[in-house]
Amino acid sequence: MIKAATSSPDLLKERSGSALSFYAIWLSAAVALIVLPLLFSSGGSLTSFSLIGIAIIFALSYNILLGQTGLLSFGHAVHYGLGGFLAVHMMNAVASHDWPVPLPFIPLFGGLGGLVFALLVGWVMTKRAGTVFAMISLGIGELVASSSLILRSVFGGESGITTDRTALPHMFGWSFGPQIQVYYLIAFWVMVSAIAMYALTRTPLGRICNAVRDNPERVQFIGYDPHVVRYLAYGFAGFFAGIAGGLTAINFEIANSAYLGATQSGLVLFSAFIGGTAYFFGPVLGAILVTYLQLGLTNITTVWQLYFGIIFIGIVMFAPTGIAGLLMMHRPLIRAGTLHNVIPSYLVAVVPTLALAFGVILTIETVAHVSAGDSNTIDLFGISLDPRAPVTWAVTAVLLVGGYLISRITWRRIAEAWDRAATVARDRGYLA
Repeated sequence: MIKAATSSPDLLKERSGSALSFYAIWLSAAVALIVLPLLFSSGGSLTSFSLIGIAIIFALSYNILLGQTGLLSFGHAVHYGLGGFLAVHMMNAVASHDWPVPLPFIPLFGGLGGLVFALLVGWVMTKRAGTVFAMISLGIGELVASSSLILRSVFGGESGITTDRTALPHMFGWSFGPQIQVYYLIAFWVMVSAIAMYALTRTPLGRICNAVRDNPERVQFIGYDPHVVRYLAYGFAGFFAGIAGGLTAINFEIANSAYLGATQSGLVLFSAFIGGTAYFFGPVLGAILVTYLQLGLTNITTVWQLYFGIIFIGIVMFAPTGIAGLLMMHRPLIRAGTLHNVIPSYLVAVVPTLALAFGVILTIETVAHVSAGDSNTIDLFGISLDPRAPVTWAVTAVLLVGGYLISRITWRRIAEAWDRAATVARDRGYLA
């Protein structure tokens, strides 16, 4: 009794500390969204931040399916695209009929578009999970994408449907013509959507979704229908994907068939998986990385999609829990105070690992230039190299082979240092 009584204040203190840290994270995120355009005010930066915000909502909506419920979808862009088209139609209707609907409410109509379609097709799709669901989602995605080129009155054909966001009623004196006003609109919806989706994971529905993901037979045994749970999760995912599509339509003032294509579905899958589906902030990290890679690589190389594939394969093989999983692996070591034993091994491995990465990049660019008959030089980190010169191939071979062999040695040292640090953390009770 005395032990229980004395430990209660410590327990309350720990809970209040975790609650404070929880609210501090959300407050820091809100402050960052407000401050970012003040620090980086160029048009390109604002456009990039807007695209990242939309990608975050889209990736988090996809994680309701993959990470929370265990549903692998190859057609999630359908809800995203339909939400964008409905948002554009609604914007044009508001402008034509002078309806008192300000622009900040338009993403809700996009969400309703994604939700309605999810409710229509979801009951049949979610009867089964696994490969069956994945194939049905792929088929429906391709069906809707091809239909968008046929139903021109609804989708506008290849050119899509345009709109004017400034024609809608102004709100708080904002016309939403300048990009910074659009950014803050997107930032607002990022916070609202992220908080709502996180709250969903803490509800009984969110918990039972995790149970359906892990063991649907046991869920059925305790009285829940896995089909109904998957259907509800699919509806929520479609709603938030529609919000992301509506924000995209507002940002670009157009909706076209590209919103519905398999490329869009592949990018959101890539974002969620590379970031880590096991943690809520994983898709956020993945969306940020993928968006920046997409914006940066397309201006640098013509084979940017190949880099996406290599990164995806590397994550699947060496870090299946994603970037978030790699970061969270260090949490027990930080709490046990043993992380400093691993950092020197990390620093030693940086140089050969970077050499290996540069070798892979130089190999891809050299082969791409030679196979395409491109006589231009390769500009790699400020260094110009002739793709047909023997010196370039020799440097490539040295970086590739030498970097790999030395990296293998340094990675073994990391594994040994990690085992020692993890053993101490386990002895101190911070690692199960």
